[in-house]
Amino acid sequence: MRILVVEDEKELSNSICTYLKNDKYICEAVYDYNEAVFKIHKSDYDCILLDITLPFGNGFEILKILKEIGKAEGVLIISAKDSLNDKVLGLNLGADDYLTKPFHLPELSARVGSIIRRKYFEGKNIIVLGDLRIDNDEKIVKNGNKIIDLTRKEFELLLFFISNKNKVVTKAAIVEHLWGDQIDLSDNYDFIYTHIKNIRKKMTIAGCMDYIKAVHGMGYLFNPNKPDINTKRK
Repeated sequence: MRILVVEDEKELSNSICTYLKNDKYICEAVYDYNEAVFKIHKSDYDCILLDITLPFGNGFEILKILKEIGKAEGVLIISAKDSLNDKVLGLNLGADDYLTKPFHLPELSARVGSIIRRKYFEGKNIIVLGDLRIDNDEKIVKNGNKIIDLTRKEFELLLFFISNKNKVVTKAAIVEHLWGDQIDLSDNYDFIYTHIKNIRKKMTIAGCMDYIKAVHGMGYLFNPNKPDINTKRK
């Protein structure tokens, strides 16, 4: 899952990113209002951690922009302001939660996880698709009683497919979601094919159906119901 950290205190931002990366989130950090506005127009995120007081602007204006451009990112405000008025304003502008500084990083991570579960998985820690069972907290995938041993990237890719089930996702969207700014986008997507091939192989060995279909010239479709007539394996 991909997180944008909008926080001008670089030491705090680094601590947040380091902790969340250990929790298997992909983090990008920006340190002022202008950088944040550029990022939210350019990319999609699963959750945004948003400070209110920023150089060149404030977090409330960013919340308004998110609403104006129709973005659906979950937002957790992290602010030194413990004002009831600020909390009410932030929540009314579309934030999902409000956490006052100083805070403990485990609590921050738990709140991020809660926002993402509400956004994609109806608030559930356990995602069930037929016999397939995904524990989002423990990062464990099972088919019945058989554990499917996925790598970190394979697990994140499977979650990305599930969160976009029955929608075609492009190869570029997969790269941006899983690697963000850490990798240059190019026309060579061989590493995506490798990850998908490995997921399919491991799931098939465990007795799963092949939920992932290639849509010619477009990308991939995760269909937990039945294969689409316009899809094929690749």
